[in-house]
Amino acid sequence: MKKFLLLSVLAVCALTRPTAADERLLKETVEFTGAILFSSIDVPGLVIGATRNGETAIAGFGSVSDDSGQAPDGDTLMRIGSITKVFTGAALASMVADGQLGFSDRLEQHLEWDVAFPQKDGRPIKLIDLVTHTSGLPREIDVDFGPPDDPFKPHTREAYERNLDNADLYFAPGDGALYSNFAFNLISWALEDVSGQTFPDLLSERVLKPAGLSATNYAVDETADTLFQGHAPDGSPLPSIPTHPGIYGSGGLYSSANDMLHWLSWHMDRFSPTNAEMRLLDHAAYVSRDGLDPVLGMDESGHMDAMGLGWVIMHPEGDRPLILQKAGGMQGILSYAAFAPTRDVGVFVAINQFNFAAAMEMAPMVNELIAQLAPR
Repeated sequence: MKKFLLLSVLAVCALTRPTAADERLLKETVEFTGAILFSSIDVPGLVIGATRNGETAIAGFGSVSDDSGQAPDGDTLMRIGSITKVFTGAALASMVADGQLGFSDRLEQHLEWDVAFPQKDGRPIKLIDLVTHTSGLPREIDVDFGPPDDPFKPHTREAYERNLDNADLYFAPGDGALYSNFAFNLISWALEDVSGQTFPDLLSERVLKPAGLSATNYAVDETADTLFQGHAPDGSPLPSIPTHPGIYGSGGLYSSANDMLHWLSWHMDRFSPTNAEMRLLDHAAYVSRDGLDPVLGMDESGHMDAMGLGWVIMHPEGDRPLILQKAGGMQGILSYAAFAPTRDVGVFVAINQFNFAAAMEMAPMVNELIAQLAPR
């Protein structure tokens, strides 16, 4: 049944591919796709939006929270989890573009910690290894979780120092790919040490404000009616949790569908002279899958062909264009952002339950929707 519904969506999208001037048609396509997706998965709420040639459309289904009875919309705030990583990558690209550091710099050149920085086969960890998940570091640092209402409390700088000190890398940096929150949080610590700023201030100055993002931040009013309430796999509501510095680089941001579509549109403004070098650096493929061994944790939302600065890059296949994508999951919210930089099409979707079967349907549908919306 679900396969039939997915095929129905794609058939309708193929018939109703919006033109650059037809905002209403894009809206109808997004609403229909969202309705089919929501009807085929069992989650409390879903919000989906698309941008194409500067036009945007957003549709919401279900409820923002158990008590609201109101559907999510473009202003609904939510944790975007690991989509934070592409913002961290953009901050790194900005500093590289300004000449403050280089992708091939060793981590120890910029992280002011008194530790034995790990190597394997004589190779040190470089910044580019961290941001492409090819450092050889584990997925997470080895600490106990804190209480349910503050599970990341133990993720302190001191805990990261202990875990990094002479860490036993799984493979030599650059040899393989292993998804690593550990690596991205090290990037945020390093950029703080280089800039002398807190990472939230650095990100705001170099990424959020230049891109015109007003709702994306590390802190929100947790009691706000516009906050998407996350749920556990069994459907029970999850508590709000504070953002600690130990997760700034990997998963701490809040955002909204409006901001995420604006962010994707900013990326697709490829010929703007503003932040042109930063954008060019951010979209490049730095590591090809070919020759990497192992490759673990990179294919959940689509086959990784190469890695950008946090972006998973999928090569064109059939009618599907080149796509840069990133998924996130935190605090009972699963989200996915993807765009085709050469076709000016981007899509963002989020659900408010840790329903991983639903997430496995969500990403392929978004990827196919991009293919249908992309001009040929």
